[in-house]
Amino acid sequence: MTSTVYPALANRRRLPNLIDLAAILCVFGALAGLGHVARGTLVPIASPDATAITLDPSYLPYYAARTTLRMFAALAASLLFTFIVATAAAKSRRAAMVIIPALDVLQSVPILGFLSFTVVFFMNLFPGHVLGLELAAIFAIFTGQAWNMAFSLYQSLTTIPADLDEAARSFRLTGWQRFWRLEVPFAVPGLVWNTMLSMSGGWFFVVASEAISVGDTTWKLPGIGSYVAQALEQRDLSAVFYAILAMLVVILAYDQLLFRPLVSWSAKFRFELTAGLQAQDPWVLRLVRRTQLLRLLGDWLGDAASALGGLRLSVPGTRPSFPRKPSRVVDAIWLALLALALAWAVRALVTFIATSLSWGDVGLVFVLGSITLLRVVLVIIVSALIWVPIGVWLGLRPSWARRAQPVAQFLAAFPANLFFPVFVVFIVRFGLNSDVWLTPLMLLGTQWYVLFNVVAGAAAFPGDLREAAENFRIGGWLWWRRVMLPGIAPYLITGAITATGNAWNTSIVAEVASWGNTKLTAHGLGAYIAQATDAGDMAKVVLGVVAMSSFVLVFNRALWRPLYTYASRRLSF
Repeated sequence: MTSTVYPALANRRRLPNLIDLAAILCVFGALAGLGHVARGTLVPIASPDATAITLDPSYLPYYAARTTLRMFAALAASLLFTFIVATAAAKSRRAAMVIIPALDVLQSVPILGFLSFTVVFFMNLFPGHVLGLELAAIFAIFTGQAWNMAFSLYQSLTTIPADLDEAARSFRLTGWQRFWRLEVPFAVPGLVWNTMLSMSGGWFFVVASEAISVGDTTWKLPGIGSYVAQALEQRDLSAVFYAILAMLVVILAYDQLLFRPLVSWSAKFRFELTAGLQAQDPWVLRLVRRTQLLRLLGDWLGDAASALGGLRLSVPGTRPSFPRKPSRVVDAIWLALLALALAWAVRALVTFIATSLSWGDVGLVFVLGSITLLRVVLVIIVSALIWVPIGVWLGLRPSWARRAQPVAQFLAAFPANLFFPVFVVFIVRFGLNSDVWLTPLMLLGTQWYVLFNVVAGAAAFPGDLREAAENFRIGGWLWWRRVMLPGIAPYLITGAITATGNAWNTSIVAEVASWGNTKLTAHGLGAYIAQATDAGDMAKVVLGVVAMSSFVLVFNRALWRPLYTYASRRLSF
């Protein structure tokens, strides 16, 4: 019997190669750069250059690294928050009674509202040090990222296809195995796209998040946001251009190195019974496969994650094989406790607001909120009309989606503040109405929530259903009405919910635009909160934030939640 002789080249490929050496150098270089940037967060606030901002373009790489580090720190916290909170809401009906309305409220609270109440807490953790300000900025960015990701995971966990759910029960998977082998893989495609959107959402509010105020003192942390704010104050167009260029380089870098490989990896979790459309693997994945050490490290991490997910552990609160009828007595006690907690919170807010404001202020806020509501509705309608067809087209064509991905990320990350010079000059030059012509600024930060969720929904659309529609020659409006719109409905409604909350949040930025000494203000609740924050009037800030949260909560409860419940019950696969 002859033995198999392996060529010498096959054995050599098991050894580290030149690509391994280059990868190791890049990894160590990145770690060294990370250490250098992180040192700036440990210095005292009073030290030179701790919070000083210069418009010298040579400082932009350092500023970009500081901002990117904050973004990814906030993204890690958002992922942890998403897996804990969204899973609890999906697994427990009683927890969902608290968590979902709370997410509706929290996504509508503007970043300025969070900063007003949390800065002192974070600064007291590290008194006199920049790290306290850094944590406050990271928390502000977190508030612009977490809610969208939580809604995405919750939507996926509550729309698991019935046949997959039945298969998991048939194999008697424990709660732990079900979560990691069924629910998380099913949620991965939508969560990856919403993670990209959340990263871009952090960039959109980067100017507000890097300006930390306590009383009459304001610190601007080194970063692209502070650089943009300084450039706008000094009316330096060249500095604005340099900031845009730095943002483009950073977004393209983490798109190529992180999000493109993630999107390609997430495609294998699509739920379909036939071979779906696949785009070519990105160059980073191909490079990693040619890199022996990184490939072995990836295989080891994958095997470890698979073994961990396969443990027969039970998770408290997971659904049993045969769901039991909920106890009406426990439900009544739970609802009573929630009502008491809500009554106490309302009483505390009313007591705080009543000390400084009158019923006339409440009426004014209601009128301003109604004006902003009209803008929000208009923005959502325009976003859906424009981006639903485009998002479906991209989602069904992975190769085109990959080409459009970095462009969409860059446009979604573009802070509205960078458009202020154009809008201010245009409005002043032609004597236009600020209430009308500042509204498009709201569209800049809102439309992408619709686009990214629609792309995720179309990409997750089962290939067998699409082929069945083609075989039956279903096309035109009938295809949209009977096939695609029902198929992407849970994703579209999730995008509309997060877009609505973001539109209210964006009104803080969009209803007040300044360029140098020229400042334009539109009538609305966003401008009211922004002006109250600048004046340090905490009672008005609280009243504005409560009013904005109430508008969002009522709007979601009256429209989006009933639609989402209908879509998850009647239109899921």
